[in-house]
Amino acid sequence: MAVTIQEVARAARVSTSTVSNVLNGRHGRMLPATKLRVEETIARLGYRPNRAARQLRTGKLQMLGLVVPSVANPFWGTFAHLVESIALKSGIRVLLCNSERDAARESEYLEELWADGISGVLLCSSLPSIAHVQPFLERGMTIVAFDRTSQLGDPALINISVDNSLGARLATNHLLELGHRRLAFVSGQVTSVNRQERLDGFLRTMDRAGLPADPALIYRDGGGEGPGEFDGAEVGRAAARELLGRPAPPTAIVAINDMFAIGVCAGVRDAGLEVGRDVSVVGFDDIALADLTFPALTTVRQPLAEMAEATVEYLLRGTSARAAHSVLMRPELVVRASTGPPAGSA
Repeated sequence: MAVTIQEVARAARVSTSTVSNVLNGRHGRMLPATKLRVEETIARLGYRPNRAARQLRTGKLQMLGLVVPSVANPFWGTFAHLVESIALKSGIRVLLCNSERDAARESEYLEELWADGISGVLLCSSLPSIAHVQPFLERGMTIVAFDRTSQLGDPALINISVDNSLGARLATNHLLELGHRRLAFVSGQVTSVNRQERLDGFLRTMDRAGLPADPALIYRDGGGEGPGEFDGAEVGRAAARELLGRPAPPTAIVAINDMFAIGVCAGVRDAGLEVGRDVSVVGFDDIALADLTFPALTTVRQPLAEMAEATVEYLLRGTSARAAHSVLMRPELVVRASTGPPAGSA
């Protein structure tokens, strides 16, 4: 059984308000001996303040929940670190959960977070439907959805994302301007809003250039969301091997994210070809590894620090239940050595 504040007060021979004052740092008129006795009693009994009760009493968040697909992808590890750093400046801690983009698992995490008194959650799944969060919104939970745009029929909450379609257009136009005409697109299963927007941006850009994408060069295999998050590099590697082994292989490949792109680069080398000379490769996210690969990876950069600031700010405001809309931030193409003109075009 959890130790209560009343039990601490009785054991320390003080009032519950005195224990509360110690817990909240109000020591101004308290005798040092009293403060010490209360602190020793708290430690001896193993008392932990009830976060839910404290939040209801003060009206302030004490801890945020952060639900990401998987920190196995460095993008999400970096994002989690940024969110935690920003939240800590406001005296708020962050509890991290990995959902693997599974709606049932997300619901379980939300239920556990709510039961533990955590009423503010940053949800980073980008699932096509987030109807499963509606019951939690109705209870009073504040949820901000990251990495997705608002979809028809969504619950009323804030969605914050980079403009994924624009990012894919920037990547595709860059390759077209270099002279490439046989472009491939590599992804795992396209089962999230952000992935669908990136694929749509690629396809529309090819259509506008009068070069409808060859269906044989759209790689969307590799299993479900697990491989998409955990083994993206291996899926990218397998995709490159398969695409480059076809009778009319691509000269350039757009990958759904940087982990896939790093795998694609490995697959290009497996085929005895050179990245940036024989086959150009573009990623998406600009993770820390992108500039450390050889050759350095051309990619679409997300303004991750600004996005993290915005998500925490909205979450602390508690505005998610006021209106359903999307906040879109502009991506930036970062050109490095993994892209160049088609071989023999000079």
